[in-house]
Amino acid sequence: MRHGNGYRKLNRTHEHRKAMFSNMACSLIEHEQIKTTLPKAKELKRIIDKLITLGKRGDLHARRIAAAQLKQDAPTAKLFATLGPRYKTRSGGYARVLKAGFRYGDMAPMGIVELVERDVAAKGAGDKARVAAEMEAA
Repeated sequence: MRHGNGYRKLNRTHEHRKAMFSNMACSLIEHEQIKTTLPKAKELKRIIDKLITLGKRGDLHARRIAAAQLKQDAPTAKLFATLGPRYKTRSGGYARVLKAGFRYGDMAPMGIVELVERDVAAKGAGDKARVAAEMEAA
């Protein structure tokens, strides 16, 4: 029997795993495509699909659940302002996992997690804006 084997533990404690997936979900919402190891990518797909479903609901309770899980304001705002309306007609499967070979060094299988119908210009846009602001301030 497989009772209690509902997710991958990834050799981490519960607190570490929760924080890691919170950070990865925020990065995926911001950039709409990230590269990570394949087991992490497959687990992240489950998490991000549930978050986008909350974004589609759009009510206050869904916003509070998403904010508690993401722990950052900017990704939560983008989830409800941009991603929720984008996937309003889609009934599921908001993210896809693509295999991306093996990592040089330890040969870990790598995967790319990306949102379906993603905005290609979103990848790296936040980083470019942050660097431009730092250059302007200096």
